[in-house]
Amino acid sequence: MGDYPLMSVFDAREYTGHELILHCRLGDTGHHAIIAIHDSTLGPALGGCRMWPYATDDEALTDVLRLSRGMTYKNALADLPLGGGKSVIIGDPATDRSPELWIAFAESVAALGGRYWTAQDVGLDMEDVVSIARHTQWVGGFDRATGQGRDPSRMTALGILHGIRAAVAHRLGRDTLDGVSVLVQGVGHVGGLVCHHLKEAGARVLVSDLNAARAASLAEALDAEVVSADAAYDTEADVYSPCALGATLNEHTIPRLRVAIVAGAANNQLSVPEAAQWLASRDILYAPDYVMNAGGVIDVGREAIEGATQPDTEARVVGIYDRLMQIFEAAAASGRTTSEVADGIAHERIGHSPLAKKRGPPPPRSG
Repeated sequence: MGDYPLMSVFDAREYTGHELILHCRLGDTGHHAIIAIHDSTLGPALGGCRMWPYATDDEALTDVLRLSRGMTYKNALADLPLGGGKSVIIGDPATDRSPELWIAFAESVAALGGRYWTAQDVGLDMEDVVSIARHTQWVGGFDRATGQGRDPSRMTALGILHGIRAAVAHRLGRDTLDGVSVLVQGVGHVGGLVCHHLKEAGARVLVSDLNAARAASLAEALDAEVVSADAAYDTEADVYSPCALGATLNEHTIPRLRVAIVAGAANNQLSVPEAAQWLASRDILYAPDYVMNAGGVIDVGREAIEGATQPDTEARVVGIYDRLMQIFEAAAASGRTTSEVADGIAHERIGHSPLAKKRGPPPPRSG
């Protein structure tokens, strides 16, 4: 697949001691996938499959390395017996999905014998998850008793709501979201659910999306305000909630922000680790994305690995509020960024596991 020399994987900035990087030819479909296992100290690696029309193989590799690493920290902070992994399929989900593609991808997952559990992510829907699950048992978010997919988006959105509540309480000193202005960038499935939660909680909701028609439709349903995609970083609000793709917080966008808080659902929001300090220097509270958006993996992971019940899982998702408050308070007391504090908690948990005594925890994200 592609044109990468092998050493470029190990030289990549995003490579941080990943255990396995598997390049897969997906049968005769003409498509390829990359499966990355970052760390399995705490258990088998769990992370969804993303399908995206990456412009280059390098772009796909960068994404899967960042996403799999983020899953290690997400699962550790969520106190799950799981490591971190991720997979990406290079292709356009609007035109390239097929039964043959899912069979070939499932066979690639099955070949790992349970070292990696896949699940739904950007570009896949529940029907795709069901198709994959017909050909491998290593799929989270699938109920084998009913043969139905288990959409984690509801729990992801619930976690985002409570994460925003925690950030508002810490940064603005407010116990409710009444009147708090929240700009949600990206109002797809998860972002749309977040907007509904915020409206019910009394927040003033502003919506922004590259799909202007989708933003307008949601705004009309919720009596919310529409912000054009170009103006999202320049619009004044209490909270900026990125719920689309990652790496949007960078040296160009951070100086434009007119908010007190960044708290959203997108993975890997920071373009580089230093971006956490850039936000802190502007007195913008950053809620680490892999803590904020853990609701879905708590739902999928606990059901798949622990057989947890829905009420118990929902209580764990609501607990994202307390985890973030712990991070915010520790960062304020120590002068570290919230990302540094969150990474430290994850490393401590991984380092205390029995297996870590043999091989050590993964290297820091910001090394």
